Amino acid sequence: MAHATMTAPVPSTTARQRTSMTQRRRRSSVVRHAGLILFGLFMLYPLVWMAVSAFKPSHLVLTDPSIVPTELTLENFAKGWTVGRYSFLVFFGNSLIVAVSCIVGNLISCSLTAYALARLEFRARNLYFAIVLVSVMLPMHVTVIPQYIIFANLGLVNTFVPLILPKFLATDAFFIFLMVQFIRGIPRELDQAAWIDGSGPFRTFWYIVLPLMRPALITTAIFTFIWTWNDFFGQLIYLTDNAVYTVPVALNALVDSTSNDGVATLMAMSLLSLLPILCFFAFAQKYLIRGISTTGLK
Repeated sequence: MAHATMTAPVPSTTARQRTSMTQRRRRSSVVRHAGLILFGLFMLYPLVWMAVSAFKPSHLVLTDPSIVPTELTLENFAKGWTVGRYSFLVFFGNSLIVAVSCIVGNLISCSLTAYALARLEFRARNLYFAIVLVSVMLPMHVTVIPQYIIFANLGLVNTFVPLILPKFLATDAFFIFLMVQFIRGIPRELDQAAWIDGSGPFRTFWYIVLPLMRPALITTAIFTFIWTWNDFFGQLIYLTDNAVYTVPVALNALVDSTSNDGVATLMAMSLLSLLPILCFFAFAQKYLIRGISTTGLK
């Protein structure tokens, strides 16, 4: 009587190919993620070095390049907290005043200008929009001297007015362009329905268009705060008195190239200056993501 022999099933060519492709994808994913992690560590190294140097004794900041400090101290924060006769709390307050004022100015002026360029019909509208686009490509350094002459003749140098007033005049063309493109995505039928109900242009903007612009407004607020808080060039030009220094200008006053103390205190105060930006972005990012993910019309 013949005995039946049991043979293991041989995987088909398709199954072997599928297994090989899966393994290649896994290897590719591992390599890609490892590369991204290494790149992220490379990008974070200056920030980590700054944070570590803020707590190092001043004589070890430049002589000991290790990330893990051998000694820790808070002396750098105590030394750098005062610049001249004023503490850094004054400079934080000045920067906050300028940043919040610039946010309000950009939200009001840029949204109104964008609504006019995107919705209203008037003569030479396309020309004005072209001028806005051209101004986006114009370096800010080109207009520095004329602006300084104007504010100097008005006696406004060493005040916050030169830093805040342009924001209320819709000078940030990038945000105008951003809002124009966003408004163009809102159906015109909503405007027409409001006009039929008797609403004028401003009432239509306030009750119909502006609430739907929340993602663009939040994006404008986030970038305005970050750019204004970190701005050094413009604030250095117009602010000359310690009493009106903002954080970037005050940090510049801490630089002392002749000793390690200047570097240590600069790292300590720079670390503190990052905290408002991180807190603001962490708070506003939630609303930004929520606004983008729920952009549907209500």
